[in-house]
Amino acid sequence: MTPLSPSSPSPLSTRQTLLHPAILAGILVNAGLLIAALIAFKSGSPLASKFVDEDALVEWLQFLCFAALSVLLFFIAWERLQRERRITWPVIAITGLGLLVALAAVEEVSWFQRVIGLESPEFFRQHNKQNETNLHNLAMGDASVHKRVLVKLIFLVGITHNLILPLLARRWPAVRRVIESLGGYLPPLSASIVYVVLVAISQTAIDHPRRGELSEAFGAVHYLSTVFAAYVAGLGYGGPAVFDGVADRRRVSVLYGWALVFLVFVAWLLGQGYVPIVK
Repeated sequence: MTPLSPSSPSPLSTRQTLLHPAILAGILVNAGLLIAALIAFKSGSPLASKFVDEDALVEWLQFLCFAALSVLLFFIAWERLQRERRITWPVIAITGLGLLVALAAVEEVSWFQRVIGLESPEFFRQHNKQNETNLHNLAMGDASVHKRVLVKLIFLVGITHNLILPLLARRWPAVRRVIESLGGYLPPLSASIVYVVLVAISQTAIDHPRRGELSEAFGAVHYLSTVFAAYVAGLGYGGPAVFDGVADRRRVSVLYGWALVFLVFVAWLLGQGYVPIVK
């Protein structure tokens, strides 16, 4: 297959972007999750714990989305390698992102230790804030690595990638071209604004010590959707997309939307069926 050189993406209106099947599916899932959580928490329903407790719906949804995203990134890297017939920096970068997301997925469920009933080793019982076998909850002073470092880092990276860089790319298109030449992408600004607004609402309207889990779930869904839309369907992306034909991109994007809804259903089943067992 002849390598394709990156080109400038076709300009899309906000309406076109938000109505793209992959983007719309992600927004509807996140909005639906927020509305359900608000109703449960504001009404004092016992179902509220089914959202943000350990091994409940939100945590399993994060795992499933991160796992699917890692597989998707590996697939994209492989397709890019097959197309270009050589190992390029974008191939390395996308593969590296896939490994990072895969690590986030297994960390989210503590490497399945509760699923298979494994006790934490002595080191983690002494140094992990939740006595789990994972790295992100390792003690760092009176808090954890997650609260001390990762939350702040995720916030800075999220704001930069979703708002600052897309805004700069509108003014200077070369910003987008450089990012794409390195293997990255920029999410659509309109989708990012919706994502940030949903996170802000969840953090201000819900009073719960684990409400941050909702923000993480929104991020997992948002990135799974925007990665798919950019690399697979070519939405606002100047590099070579996995699918070339417009009709094929539309069909696979609709299929993605239904697959995302199915992931939410599976996460709900796992949360409903698994939480009572571990408690």
